[in-house]
Amino acid sequence: MTFNANPNMTNDDFYSKLKRNKAVRTLLNSRWFWFAFAVFGFAADQAIKFAVTTRMQLSESLPIFPCFHWVYVLNPGAAFSFLANAGGWQRYFFTIFAVVVSVVLLVMLWRGVSSKVESLAYALIIAGALGNAVDRVRIGAVVDYLDFYWRTWHWPAFNLADIWVVTAAMLLMVSAFQQPPASIPQKIKNSQ
Repeated sequence: MTFNANPNMTNDDFYSKLKRNKAVRTLLNSRWFWFAFAVFGFAADQAIKFAVTTRMQLSESLPIFPCFHWVYVLNPGAAFSFLANAGGWQRYFFTIFAVVVSVVLLVMLWRGVSSKVESLAYALIIAGALGNAVDRVRIGAVVDYLDFYWRTWHWPAFNLADIWVVTAAMLLMVSAFQQPPASIPQKIKNSQ
């Protein structure tokens, strides 16, 4: 099998051809594609967490390379262990919050979203929120396994679901800045 790459083709040429491809446009405009993407993201997160919980001991740390360890820790709180020692109510709060947000985003995806970037972001939030919610329901805390550090300073451990949510937040911010503010010129024009 050979790969025929055109060395003269730029990224702009590639994306231009991709945008003109009807099958790709149809797929990316399909709500089922984004639902499947969310399910895949959720499944990937849960598969890694299953491997961590079945092959490692709680609090075990495996050095992978300098500045990174694969760990098995539980986080009963939210990001950066926020509310980790709140007495247990946070488990239910964060679970309900994740389910409500996921349902709202599923409805928005079903009705149609203005851009593919927003569709991707919503699918990632659904995958991440439900991935961590399942942990909270199943074991009462979120399984974290990625530990990056520098010397004695450790970034709080996190997981793939957290990566999905943070990536989605960045995509939504980028998307918000890329959309032209159509109402601003009208307001300025109407005020004269």
